[in-house]
Amino acid sequence: MLYFAIALLASTIGAISGIGGGIIIKPVMDCFSDLSPSAISFMSGCTVLAMACSTYIRGLKSPVKINYATTLWLAFGACAGGWLGKVVFSMIAANATANVKLIQSVMLLIINLLVFLYLVKKAGIETKHVKNKLVCVIIGFILGVSSSFLGIGGGPINIVVLSFFFSTQAKETAKNSLFIILFSQLTSFITTVATHTVPDVNFFYLAIMCFGGISGAIIGSSIAKKMDNAKTEKFFRNLLIALIALNIYNIYAAI
Repeated sequence: MLYFAIALLASTIGAISGIGGGIIIKPVMDCFSDLSPSAISFMSGCTVLAMACSTYIRGLKSPVKINYATTLWLAFGACAGGWLGKVVFSMIAANATANVKLIQSVMLLIINLLVFLYLVKKAGIETKHVKNKLVCVIIGFILGVSSSFLGIGGGPINIVVLSFFFSTQAKETAKNSLFIILFSQLTSFITTVATHTVPDVNFFYLAIMCFGGISGAIIGSSIAKKMDNAKTEKFFRNLLIALIALNIYNIYAAI
């Protein structure tokens, strides 16, 4: 029930804000679960993948559209990045002396702080309108590496990148972010299975979390339809504050 509740809540929030839910699942499970970092990352990634698939299918008829001209190239880059991120994670996790949980918690804290700072200063920042396909692939690659390594799907990184480089509004940013997350997490999952590095997990618990992810996607999508851009951005900012506090606690616990 705890795993289902975590997946449900995280995926509901992820569907509203476009962060995918993994940025919530990962630190919460680090806090409440005694599973290995590899198991948590895998379960988080699978949950986010199920959530992103459900959200994408349900959103095909939504008035908020995906900008395929740029987002598709970002997604291609995210696929390659997702593969590399998973390989790097496996190498570090195999090192018995590496404190993977601490490394991931510190990286998540830095990311969340930088994203929060961007949102605070956003009004005075001139955004871009990137059109070059190669640049889009490179940006997507960087997103894929970080999200796959951390097991978070995409998280706040996608939101800032889409907002800054492509000048998208909050609701459009959320939808395009989930599309990129779908590609990066699918690649990460395939890589894990193909390289026979699936960690030791309870597959019943995994199925429960994926069900929670799909349920959260349905609930979150329904709530998102009732929110405008301003409310979506305010919701995201408050969420970051809570995540920063949780990251700090996890770093303290991992030291």
